[in-house]
Amino acid sequence: MIGLAYCDDAGRIYFDDTYTPLADGGIVREADLDELIPAPAGTVEMMLPGRRPLTTDGVLEEDVAIAAILPAGYTRLLVPSYDADPAAPALPLFGYTFAAVVEDQLYVAAVKTDESDDWKPRLFEEGELESILDARLAADPSNRVLAQVALCSREYGCFTAQNVFLERGEAALPVSPKCNARCVGCISEQEPESGLPSPQTRIDFETTAADLARVAVHHLERVPEGIVSFGQGCEGEPLLRSVTIARAIEAIRGERDNGTINLNTNGSMPSALQRCIDAGLQAVRVSLNSFRPHAYAAYYRPIGYGLDDVLESIRIAVARGLRVSLNLLTHPGVTDDVDEIAAMDAFLDAVPVHMIQTRTLNIDPAWYFAAVGRPEQTLGMREAIARIAAHGVRVGNFTHTH
Repeated sequence: MIGLAYCDDAGRIYFDDTYTPLADGGIVREADLDELIPAPAGTVEMMLPGRRPLTTDGVLEEDVAIAAILPAGYTRLLVPSYDADPAAPALPLFGYTFAAVVEDQLYVAAVKTDESDDWKPRLFEEGELESILDARLAADPSNRVLAQVALCSREYGCFTAQNVFLERGEAALPVSPKCNARCVGCISEQEPESGLPSPQTRIDFETTAADLARVAVHHLERVPEGIVSFGQGCEGEPLLRSVTIARAIEAIRGERDNGTINLNTNGSMPSALQRCIDAGLQAVRVSLNSFRPHAYAAYYRPIGYGLDDVLESIRIAVARGLRVSLNLLTHPGVTDDVDEIAAMDAFLDAVPVHMIQTRTLNIDPAWYFAAVGRPEQTLGMREAIARIAAHGVRVGNFTHTH
């Protein structure tokens, strides 16, 4: 029923249904058919250099393992299983998903968890995006926030950055060049010894409250139910600049009372979050990979704070009536670990967050397991998602205003 998808050294993809591939869910095993769906539009196949497919018949020495990168709106259920050469290069920071062949069609281990028109990739005519950016930049040429999100729009294809210029949905407000965590899979600042380039370049300046407010007010003037969000992938931790954020929020609300002001944060500084809430913050999205201290610390490598601080920030935001979402950095074999689900259940029983956004953790699976450890028992990613929903918490991938 489930066959092998693999590629050769040139990257050409082949199907062979005479072999049954193994998948990795923390425990290497065969995939179940109900864990697979036809590869959705926007799926990208990727070869895994220096890695050979694992099958029920053993390692296929002459072939190269592949993985799939899912489009937004899907949550992966399994990662690929492979045998790595000792000299295999480190995998770039992408979200690797198990892929196989079913009835001569590529399938992936995933489930659809959300949909949003604002997050569907848009095809621009040649020069179209550049013209939009240039026109907006010309209207506020000295605004460094605007210049930064223009760079992110062009170079990184960031949707929240592009939304600033397309005047729709959630718009980015980067604010902090520094961070108080050293995430193993940080997308804006990798340590030299990691052997990996950072997918993005972190901003190297402190944006001002005035620049932030001008971008936000412009957006809310044109998008009645729009969202403006501090804390983006091109920066560090925004709570380190809570005074500037609070001043920006007060300036925004001095001119506009519509839309939602949101903060994306690691939640490390409860008192700084309080400052932003007092200024008028309405929504917060707190990122974490685990509800267990050792797994959290192994990935985030926090400086001067711990998971208890993060959970306290979430409690404060809920108690103050904010719309609270968690950016849960999911990874099969960690998110669905029996102990992890128990810890998550205990927290969600006590703290009624509005939504959990399942975010595929972009990292080499072997690297991540080496950092946080492999499970002794898992319940499966579908069960982990079901347990979130059982608490009355919305499960999705995008920010929704309703």
